[in-house]
Amino acid sequence: MTHPGTLVLILAVAVLAPLLVHFTGRRARVPLVIFEIALGILIGPQVLGWAHPDEVVDTLADLGLSMLIFLAGYEIDFAAVRGDTLRRSLWAWPVSLVLGIGLGFLISGGEVFEAFVVGTALTSTALGTVLPMLRDRGELKGRFGTVVSAFGAVGEFGPVVAMALLLSGRRPAESAALLAAFGVITAAAVFWALRPRPPWFGELTEQTLHSSGQFAVRFVMLLLACMLGLAEVFGLDVLLGAFAAGVLTRLVLHRAAPAAGGEVLGKVEAMGFGFLVPLFYVVTGIEFDLDALLDDPVTLLLVPGFLLLCLLVRGGPVYVLAPKDLSRPDRAALALFASTCLPLVVAITTIGVDQRILGTERAASLVGAAMISVLVLPLLAMRLRSARGGAGRDEPRPAPRTADDTEAW
Repeated sequence: MTHPGTLVLILAVAVLAPLLVHFTGRRARVPLVIFEIALGILIGPQVLGWAHPDEVVDTLADLGLSMLIFLAGYEIDFAAVRGDTLRRSLWAWPVSLVLGIGLGFLISGGEVFEAFVVGTALTSTALGTVLPMLRDRGELKGRFGTVVSAFGAVGEFGPVVAMALLLSGRRPAESAALLAAFGVITAAAVFWALRPRPPWFGELTEQTLHSSGQFAVRFVMLLLACMLGLAEVFGLDVLLGAFAAGVLTRLVLHRAAPAAGGEVLGKVEAMGFGFLVPLFYVVTGIEFDLDALLDDPVTLLLVPGFLLLCLLVRGGPVYVLAPKDLSRPDRAALALFASTCLPLVVAITTIGVDQRILGTERAASLVGAAMISVLVLPLLAMRLRSARGGAGRDEPRPAPRTADDTEAW
């Protein structure tokens, strides 16, 4: 059944949300995503009953989630996060996973697959939500932004891989073989992306940048569709393909059209953040099971409990394994940013509910905690940073860098 007015309402909410951010910004900095989800709940079937999701809206919402993960993958500059920072971020996530699954066993009463769902959800980082906040504050390219990108990338990529291995419905060995095959093809694509592009590629990109041709934008969309399709063929979560597509796009544009790459990305971001991504967040609110959350006091009490578990499971290892050059307030801010979660929590719990591994009440508690994490944790992290004057007075000043340096500040 289709509901033609739902899409109009969603787009109206997408326009209203930044207006609310603007008018409330003087009193409190509320993330845009919170207004989008909250307004989605308001117009959804469990409050006003104005909006009802249908097949078209759900498809667009899935594309929005893919675009969000794609843009997060694009933002990762692997040349900047290599070295000690990358090693520490790679160690932090497995520690979080072991801790999360262990606590998941206790919460689920020994149910193995439910423990995997809960534990994996607790380890995720909403990199696509965090990076725009840092970019708006001008901190994305600095040392702190680089560290957040490294830990956030692993917190985004790790749960997607875990979902492919543990929640695909296949045996782990079969899933691992398919994941390895996908990795080989992706590695080949990276090798192709690193090769010099023919001169006509850059020329055509610049010639069609302001015409109806839009060659580069169409090429980016083709690359995204190919990686999503490849993940689907291998029976893996499409978010894995979206993340890989973002990484590949960055490599191709920086090699083939370095002068026009920023403008091409701006056009892709306009499609993403202007249409698809807010649609995903609003639909998340529309489909949120508010009744399951409010009807059971235990379910409601689990929301702050899961929020604390996010801080413990994800933030704890990040704080301990943060680079040594960060001060304590910056390590705490890093842990808060890393514990911010939502998109993957929605995706993981949806899979768990669809496979009848996770109950709707527990899924609602996890999503509720993730929504609060997006509202509260980045605000606390930015307050810690602002109290220290941004980069911080006690953070060591970087020495001049050369082109041969391996880690950007």
